[in-house]
Amino acid sequence: MGHWFYRNIVEPGKLPLLLALSSFVLTFLLTRVVTRLIRAGKGPFRNVTPGGLHIHHVIPGVVLTLIGGFGAVAVDRRGVASIVCAVLFGIGAGLVLDEFALIVHLDDVYWTEEGRKSVEVVVLTTALLLLVLLGFSPLGVDEVTPEERQSRSSLLLNFGLNFLFVLVTLFKGKFRMAIIGLFVLPVAIFGALRLARPDSLWARRLYRRRPRARARAGLRAYHHDRRWNGVRNRFQDLIAGAPDRVQQLRRPHDDRRR
Repeated sequence: MGHWFYRNIVEPGKLPLLLALSSFVLTFLLTRVVTRLIRAGKGPFRNVTPGGLHIHHVIPGVVLTLIGGFGAVAVDRRGVASIVCAVLFGIGAGLVLDEFALIVHLDDVYWTEEGRKSVEVVVLTTALLLLVLLGFSPLGVDEVTPEERQSRSSLLLNFGLNFLFVLVTLFKGKFRMAIIGLFVLPVAIFGALRLARPDSLWARRLYRRRPRARARAGLRAYHHDRRWNGVRNRFQDLIAGAPDRVQQLRRPHDDRRR
């Protein structure tokens, strides 16, 4: 185990990435524990509200991300300073992405259905960083041989074809598959060959005069969402807490008032 760790993590210079990922995940989990305790009125933790202004944890997250990011650029990536910067960056990124939905909606949607976007982004980011850590190269070019690397045209063609599959998958409304497909090419190919989501740009443009394709896409999306949304929501509720249904019901009225 020690030899594998040194050969695959330390020697290639991936230790800062491992520490950044670990601190990122740990920060997200601890933040969710603290916010759930605050929500339940338990423990010593309280919201930070100087002068009645709620200071969201995305603010210290941005500060730590900037310090860790700029620090990592300025120091040697194999030194102790790079490890410190990696940990700071991971902590900051965990705080920022935990409130990703707030940044998107410019509203405090932490305990609403919209707030689930933060959990999705954190899980997706963790999965992608794990793929990078385990040695997957972007756009599936990790299998290119040394002889192929000597041919610039062959390498560019490989990149272009792989990126095309990723782009088609993205236009078909399959964001998660497109991101994962950057690292695992078969996922991008599978997403590009399947029917598009009915609300995607691909469906709006290319299924406009194909009623059968629209109907099949809508039916497939309905069955997919019905099958997986419940599982995904239960998983998100387990690690991040269930949305506040009362707040969710009040939001439309608040939106109209604004």
